Amino acid sequence: MARMGDAGAGLFDGEAPRPLADRLRPRGLGEVVGQEHLLKPEGPLGRMVAARRLASMILWGPPGCGKTTIARLLAQSTELHFEPLSAVFSGVADLRKIFEAARGRRTAGQGTLLFIDEIHRFNRAQQDGFLPYVEDGTVTLVGATTENPSFELNAALLSRAQVFVLNRLDDAALERLLARAEEVTERALPLDADARAALKAMADGDGRFLLNLCEELFALPSPGEGGTVLDTNALTATVQRRAPVYDKAQEGHYNLISALHKSLRGSDTDAGLYWLARMLAGGEDPRFIARRLTRFAVEDVGMADPGALTQSIAAWEAYERLGSPEGELALAQLVIYLGTAPKSNAGYNAYKGAMRAAKETGSLMPPKHILNAPTKLMKQIGYGAGYEYDHDSADGFSGQNYFPDGMPRRRFYDPVERGFEREIRKRLDYWAKLRERRAAET
Repeated sequence: MARMGDAGAGLFDGEAPRPLADRLRPRGLGEVVGQEHLLKPEGPLGRMVAARRLASMILWGPPGCGKTTIARLLAQSTELHFEPLSAVFSGVADLRKIFEAARGRRTAGQGTLLFIDEIHRFNRAQQDGFLPYVEDGTVTLVGATTENPSFELNAALLSRAQVFVLNRLDDAALERLLARAEEVTERALPLDADARAALKAMADGDGRFLLNLCEELFALPSPGEGGTVLDTNALTATVQRRAPVYDKAQEGHYNLISALHKSLRGSDTDAGLYWLARMLAGGEDPRFIARRLTRFAVEDVGMADPGALTQSIAAWEAYERLGSPEGELALAQLVIYLGTAPKSNAGYNAYKGAMRAAKETGSLMPPKHILNAPTKLMKQIGYGAGYEYDHDSADGFSGQNYFPDGMPRRRFYDPVERGFEREIRKRLDYWAKLRERRAAET
């Protein structure tokens, strides 16, 4: 079947072998799986199709979730000419030709849906070049991207296009694809129940990849032809698992480190280990993980367990000495330590509060009694006068004021009643009582 906008099917196209994914390409929006939130009658795209008026849009979703298919079917459903373009292989000259052709079709009464795959690959200037043609209705732009549009697309372009988020295909959607594949090939996949579940897990939410795996399996002899029903181990030996979707320089990088950090903050050690494994499996630099775990030790564990920082530096150094893969075990041990440690951000909050106070108070001088007086003049003007050496005071505590004169005493550090900070709080409370007593005596 030729796509809309193609010149037409070749004479022998019907005889050429077609990949399974192409043979199962949906012929209507109702056949698209996993994106019902957008395509159902009350969904945003469903309403647009019913009104036969498409707005320019960005389809954002992982590979194999149906972005290209949906764009093609939107054009078909609204009788727009479908003009596909890949940002990887196209440039300004290609765009100019498309816009000129679209003007001609518009004059003849037909609109054009310009579909740009991987639109994030166009630079800022190229993206700006779409704007006049989108604004005057020469084309209805449908861009597809796997990257976060907030980071990769111009604000001007985003303001003229609606962003729709497509879901990673879940287990139910993948099972529907398997059933369709078996129906069109008129044979069952040679898998037992566990292997069938493993096959869907291998696809990692990518429908196109799942169908490619099916094609490999359908090429095997069926059980009736002397073949065997594969278990999970045999399946793994027969087909290749899909590489995890993970871009160390893009959103996946930040999403997964955020998941790791927040899992540890929530003391969910098992989830923390999972996200660590996901990052390492995706090829993340273990040094980046070590740096972020060290940050976690001081931000979220803090003085509730001062040993967390020591453990973090030790794990980081162990990785540097051992390398991969042995050194990654040190990072896993650190994740377990941090996940099970008592948590406190009191030190983090104390630092932020002190920074705010420092900016608010400007250049206030320290009180003169805590300043050294190495010269005669400095002694004459009161530097060091009245300073009490704490070791000579009762209880080793003088209770003097160390804040600037005229600045009220502030409490920045408020330790929690967890871990080692419980003991610190007792000390602070004790010194506060002594300070009050000293103040009452003067």
